[in-house]
Amino acid sequence: MSLRLLCRAALVAGSSVFSTSAFAHHVMGGKTPATFAEGLLSGIGHPVIGPDHLAFLLAIGIVAGVGGLNLALPALFVIASAIGVMLHVNGINFPGAEIIVACSVLLAGFLIARGRALSVWRWAALFAVAGLFHGYAFGESIYGAERSPLHAYLLGLILIQSALAIGTALFVRWRSVGVSEMASRLAGAAIIGVGLTALIGQLVPGA
Repeated sequence: MSLRLLCRAALVAGSSVFSTSAFAHHVMGGKTPATFAEGLLSGIGHPVIGPDHLAFLLAIGIVAGVGGLNLALPALFVIASAIGVMLHVNGINFPGAEIIVACSVLLAGFLIARGRALSVWRWAALFAVAGLFHGYAFGESIYGAERSPLHAYLLGLILIQSALAIGTALFVRWRSVGVSEMASRLAGAAIIGVGLTALIGQLVPGA
């Protein structure tokens, strides 16, 4: 089952939601990056230690891989997330951003588990909107930083997200021969679990 590894990755992400909650948006342990190196490391680390962000990136890769969609779709999410970061650091307010991030993970997991094809334009709309809110959440850890660490943060963010989303898509395509419908459903269910856990964490303080 070629998606087994991805299911496991999503489950690991879900199990780490609470254990990483204190650092999910602060790779530097709450410290604003002050150097180019710190900004780069923070940008690379943020999507990896944030389970909801990681699960959504895996979802993008699964969607693009299984559906044979254009790899411009993952790139669209990455670009939108960079825009979201810049909106945050420039003082634009997105109320309830973390809740919307969790809901986007839930929705992506549901659509994958359902197994019905969506038009490329609907996926594009979902990825673009979700990217803005994921990026806005990313922006919290770089807010107030100088230009050099900010640029490095964006670079790291773009590189790691592109690698994860596009890499997952290529992996799924490579292993897609004989992929069962159940495999996709299991991957979707695992992603739903991550999104639900993240949503509960936002709605129920201390959960």
